[in-house]
Amino acid sequence: MVTRLSHFFLRTLREDPADAEVTSHRLLVRAGYIRRTAPGIFAWLPLGLKVKAKIEGIIRDEMADAGAYEVHFPALVPRDPYEQSGRWETYGNGIFRLKDRKDADYLLAPTHEELFTLLVKDLYSSYKDLPLAIYQIQDKYRDEARPRAGLLRGREFTMKDAYSFDYTDAGLDVSYQAQRDAYERIFQRLGLEYVIVAADNGLMGGARSEEFLHPIAVGEDTFVRSAGGYAANVEAFTTVVPEAIPFDGIAEPVVFDSPDTPTIDTLVAHANAVLDAPASGIAGPGTDSATAWTAAHTLKNVVLALTHLDGTRELVIVGLPGDRDLDDKRVEVAFAPAAVEAATPEDFERHPLLVKGYIGPWSATGPILGEESATGIRYLLDPRVVDGTAWITGANIDQKHVHTLVAGRDFFGDGVVEVSTVRAGDPAPDGSGPVELARGMEIGHVFQLGRFFAETLGLKVLDENGKLVTVTMGSYGIGVTRILAILAELNNDAKGLIWPASIAPFDVHVVATGRDAAAFELAAQLSSDLEEAGFDVLYDDRPKVSPGVKFGDAELVGVPQIVIVGRDAAEGRVELWDRRSGEREVVAAAEAVARLSAG
Repeated sequence: MVTRLSHFFLRTLREDPADAEVTSHRLLVRAGYIRRTAPGIFAWLPLGLKVKAKIEGIIRDEMADAGAYEVHFPALVPRDPYEQSGRWETYGNGIFRLKDRKDADYLLAPTHEELFTLLVKDLYSSYKDLPLAIYQIQDKYRDEARPRAGLLRGREFTMKDAYSFDYTDAGLDVSYQAQRDAYERIFQRLGLEYVIVAADNGLMGGARSEEFLHPIAVGEDTFVRSAGGYAANVEAFTTVVPEAIPFDGIAEPVVFDSPDTPTIDTLVAHANAVLDAPASGIAGPGTDSATAWTAAHTLKNVVLALTHLDGTRELVIVGLPGDRDLDDKRVEVAFAPAAVEAATPEDFERHPLLVKGYIGPWSATGPILGEESATGIRYLLDPRVVDGTAWITGANIDQKHVHTLVAGRDFFGDGVVEVSTVRAGDPAPDGSGPVELARGMEIGHVFQLGRFFAETLGLKVLDENGKLVTVTMGSYGIGVTRILAILAELNNDAKGLIWPASIAPFDVHVVATGRDAAAFELAAQLSSDLEEAGFDVLYDDRPKVSPGVKFGDAELVGVPQIVIVGRDAAEGRVELWDRRSGEREVVAAAEAVARLSAG
């Protein structure tokens, strides 16, 4: 049936919403696709639901071709499965918890691994039942501290999450590849550029984890790639560790006065004023030929506070080259599941051996020498701080630093941690050359979960020999509503949305203009003919609405093909307007259906 705009539930806005940060948010609200209900939570209106359904339809097609079957779990789920997996606690404040009238705990599911696992455990018991792939398209809930950018980062969002079940690692490899291939087909059909990057495996381990990132300026993820084909998000990037440097013949460390130099910049300026120029090999890689002290010669020591799941608070110190900073996402991954923040003044008060602004890799009573420091605080090093590198760093004495402090001779770390920023030009870990940095938005993630959930929740099957074996799983997610927002972000102009034909809410938008009854009669007949030809038609039949308003709405709503029926209607002519190319052409009304059918 032709949809008549005079009866359709749609109101467009002339002004941008005050809280809109990005183009997709602004246009989806103005064009009547979504309406804000609360921060990060949106109501879906008819236009938005139609586009969302088109995206979901493409996903369902490719999931079927990959051999996956659709299920649907509730969004409201009990505590027990998440308690068994340990995630009731590890989620921390990131989920919505609630109680029913009987004081039983529930949550609004942020993800459903536990329920998928328990479902298969309940129904399957033999290797003959495997491999199996099942999926759902379901709303998820996460208590984002700062929801932003409309649908790009909200508290309620729609995901397609699929899970594969095999009883051998070789079987998991096959299932993983099938889902990975399906994702490529989905994004190709949606016209989305993507980069497949190595991703962090997270707390659950697993043999392989890859993200599909769409390169986009508003993306919240930074990823790296090399001309030789390496690609990874920054959390998964691994530093190429320099070779150790012989330190025979390097002078002993010297403590020197350094008043009012609590920052790297002030320390470097002071070093160049009072110290001789750096000798060859005096600091880390890349500084041998330096004629002046630089931040790369210094060792920065950052104090972090970890709050563990049991509520205990632990301080750690990270030593890294002074020309590098900490990357928040890499820090989060490195210390998960603990929450991480900068040490507070109260933390320093409780540890008086930490002299703020002058912290070094030894305690006030002497070097670490492989033992725990007198502070009792773990000291972790950046991978670049290899044996034989010499540094200027804090002496743990107020207003004093030390130079020629050699790693592996004068100080040692309690471990190595990957938390420093990745820079353009850093070498790719696979040897494929220097990397460049780009911004992207995650649109999909394929992940070999392995046996974590199956082992935790007791999912086992009998193998060919009648022996119980633990099932191995894969997890595969696509952000449906995020993809819709990205497509809106990519497909627009100054006047409104311009949807790709594959996901547009309607195929053709017929606009009747003027006051002549002949225009409305011809528009109604043409709409009916188009509908009979298989087109989904939106017909703007609103009386007493000016052509300018109708054209403005048509441009804003974004149906890619517009047919204008107006002043030439009496002569049987209409105007075809292709919003994608901008081309406009007057044709005989009798030819319009054939012309539109031909593309």
